[in-house]
Amino acid sequence: MSVPRRIVLPLLLALAVVGLGVVVSGCGEGESHHGKEGQVIELGPLKYQVTFSRYLNPSDSEDAAYLLGQEEPQKESAFFGVFFEVQNETEQIQKLPTEMVITDEEGTEYKALPSESAFAFPMGGAVEPEEQIPVLDSPAQQGPIEGSVVVFEITDEASENRPLKLHFESPEGEKGEVELDL
Repeated sequence: MSVPRRIVLPLLLALAVVGLGVVVSGCGEGESHHGKEGQVIELGPLKYQVTFSRYLNPSDSEDAAYLLGQEEPQKESAFFGVFFEVQNETEQIQKLPTEMVITDEEGTEYKALPSESAFAFPMGGAVEPEEQIPVLDSPAQQGPIEGSVVVFEITDEASENRPLKLHFESPEGEKGEVELDL
């Protein structure tokens, strides 16, 4: 059976538009968002901002509070802290990333360490509706940096292999990458 040409072309055009709609609606999962320290990155419904990053000294009284429960770093390594603010401007509870990784220019990966600190970023936790991390009036929010910290142990040579990039993923599969100011 032969289909008239005047019907085939509009039918193909309609199928192409429907297919494009499916591709566009799938955006988000696997999507990447890049920025630099200090910039806001939106992953799903949350807004992430790395407010500050720096080496942490276990002998310093301020830094000791960030490093509560951490063992001494390995030889030729040091602790490095990345301080965050996260905003949830929605009416729903939103989940936070379960892990974070720093990579250097050579691709070496440094995973976030578990933390017992009152200043720790709540990995795998949640942000209440219309709330933020750190929670208002918490030690992290009232501390000197006013952010929740993610602690990493990185090698001394990592500072030679800049830029360092922080990688994290939303529960919806969107990827965030922040170039750290080191």
